[in-house]
Amino acid sequence: MLSKAQISLITSLQNKKYRKQHGLFIVEGIKSVMEFISSSYEVESIFYTDDANTKVGKISHNIKSHELTETEFQKISALKSPQGILALVKLPLQQKIVPSDLKNKFSLVLDDVQDPGNLGTIIRTAEWFGIEHIICSIGTVDAYNPKVVQATMGSLARLQIHYTDLTDFIPATGLKVYGALLDGQSIYQTVWAKEGLIVMGNEGNGISDEIIPLIDQAVTIPRLGQAESLNVAVATTIFCSEISRQKLT
Repeated sequence: MLSKAQISLITSLQNKKYRKQHGLFIVEGIKSVMEFISSSYEVESIFYTDDANTKVGKISHNIKSHELTETEFQKISALKSPQGILALVKLPLQQKIVPSDLKNKFSLVLDDVQDPGNLGTIIRTAEWFGIEHIICSIGTVDAYNPKVVQATMGSLARLQIHYTDLTDFIPATGLKVYGALLDGQSIYQTVWAKEGLIVMGNEGNGISDEIIPLIDQAVTIPRLGQAESLNVAVATTIFCSEISRQKLT
């Protein structure tokens, strides 16, 4: 039986304020929940329907589990087509990232990316291309927003996401900084170093005026058609793909 207090708690976690207050975030869907169970994250409790339980199999006895009716589950799910399983996962402690963590690799830097779907796709893309760290500005959408978590399809369980003041952090790394700008060198003519930061900007405004002076190499994806701009998640995928291509050839 689902109590009013449980419903209130779970629905409140749609809001960042209450995620921080309770130290919890929501994961929905069979694949995503199983990814977090298998990760270093601590799953606090799971709510599931009988149908979902037969698909999931055995859940650890260390995790509090609650079987719900389909009607009860609808009250806590934010999805249009729920899969019948939802987990409450403890927010990780924010570990301070140090420049040495980023040596000999490329990392993504997100400057005020606002759309949850974009951030989720970027996280999923980063994992595909072997990027371990994503450094976000304070104004970037919360990675534990349920829509972001859903869009990552479990990749969030394995990447390290950091929020910090970029104007202080970027210079402190000592790494070469590449920025996605319209007036940069073609991405297909850029010779990438063995390590560096890739800065992607806000959906509407691009990279902010405070960050542009910190960029060493402006890079652009050549435009052949008439579209005004590329979606930031799509552009990030192209950047990751081209860097990976050069590393593999």
